[in-house]
Amino acid sequence: MLCLFCKPDFLFGFSQVNWMPGSYVKIFRRDLLQKGCPRLCWKVRVGKTLPGMPFEALLKIVTHLLFPEEHAQIEYCHLRLTIRGLLSSINLIHNWRTISMQHITKFDRLFVGIDVHKDNHAAVVVDCFSQPLAELKFENSHQSFKKLISQIQTLTRERRDKPIFGLEDTYGSGEFLARFLWNSGFEVKIINPVLVRRERNYETHPEKSDLRDALGVARVLIQRIDTLPTYSITESAEIARDLHALVKDRETLIVEQTRLKNQLHRYLHHSYGSPYRTIFKNPFSKKALTFWQTFPSAQVLACSRRQVAKPDWIKGVPVGELPFASTACKHQITRKARRLLAIREELSEIETELQILLGKTGQYLHTLSGCGPVLAAVVLSEIKDISRFRSPAKLAKYAGLTPRAFESGKQKRHIRTKSGNRRLNCALFRIALTQISNQGIPKAKTYFQKKIREGKSKRHALLCLERQIIDIIWSMLKDKRPYYP
Repeated sequence: MLCLFCKPDFLFGFSQVNWMPGSYVKIFRRDLLQKGCPRLCWKVRVGKTLPGMPFEALLKIVTHLLFPEEHAQIEYCHLRLTIRGLLSSINLIHNWRTISMQHITKFDRLFVGIDVHKDNHAAVVVDCFSQPLAELKFENSHQSFKKLISQIQTLTRERRDKPIFGLEDTYGSGEFLARFLWNSGFEVKIINPVLVRRERNYETHPEKSDLRDALGVARVLIQRIDTLPTYSITESAEIARDLHALVKDRETLIVEQTRLKNQLHRYLHHSYGSPYRTIFKNPFSKKALTFWQTFPSAQVLACSRRQVAKPDWIKGVPVGELPFASTACKHQITRKARRLLAIREELSEIETELQILLGKTGQYLHTLSGCGPVLAAVVLSEIKDISRFRSPAKLAKYAGLTPRAFESGKQKRHIRTKSGNRRLNCALFRIALTQISNQGIPKAKTYFQKKIREGKSKRHALLCLERQIIDIIWSMLKDKRPYYP
């Protein structure tokens, strides 16, 4: 008998090493025999050869399929080869499910789920059966990452398994760790936090902690290893990451700019009164902001001896009868105007950087009607790599544009979904809204009116237009071509 590997809870062995097509493997449960049960034997048939497959992985498959209960109950399993095969009977036992090489490699791995934070990370190492092997907490530093790798490699040498890492966040707090792991040659999978939250809510008592979240990441990694996106550092990924950072920065500045404009409106009402709107057509233009910074109140403007055009409603009016503004109010106006001027400069710099990055992508998405450089950057930063989507339907589902099936008994219908990438969905909504506006394109307006005549609501008709736009975007990104009306 040749023993392949041994663990404290169970032992595997078989009498021959050559797994030939057309041979049988007999499996016995010694633990049941000791309990007085009748002799139980399974014949598992091999239908085809699996080149390069480790014997340990094959034995793990057999154990997982034939002994679904706790492995601690299995004291000894004896595998003996006779003539004839293995894989087809596994399919019979496992509900005719085909065992692919992806399923096989899952049994020969260590799964490391990591819950990332700004200062500290938590990691849980599990085997293919979700059994925790180690729980680790480490700092977000290079030295701590080296210690983590050393501990993981110690486990892999003991078990002869290959580690695979799963991280919730690879763009924010976990980017440093993800880059370190990728540069060290490890496979890193990106885990959606929604899947981890769903895994936690399945528990009878859903409690939250760093280690529990890391365990949830590892379990999701086991269940969805074939479908999870793989983290990689490529030129397109780096450009998409930079585009995403610039777009987020721009959105933050836009929010701050809107807030400052509303505050400046209020202070100008105090210092100038309602007629301040007549001084400039746009009270937030560069010229106007410079003016408010120099003359924060009507009294300051009336007393000024500088050669500046004064409105008629200030000329000839005594200074005491003009709106009064306190010193604090004047300082507020000066600060708000100065900050708004700085934001204008920052936004201009960001838009210039966006143009440069869009040029590096080799895409022409900005030629699409209703899609300027900013929206093009949003779309590209959220899609990242178009090769991830095999068809426009896949991309539409990712953007949350496909209906969700809702069936129960004889009732079959489809409902709108709020899932998918909401940032990409919002960008497509803005593109569609621009295309049916007064400055839009006739083709989009005709299609929109056609859906309205079919009895659809305006929101539903706009959603249909978004679905058409996503098809165009997928084609443009695949072929790297401009938009042809």
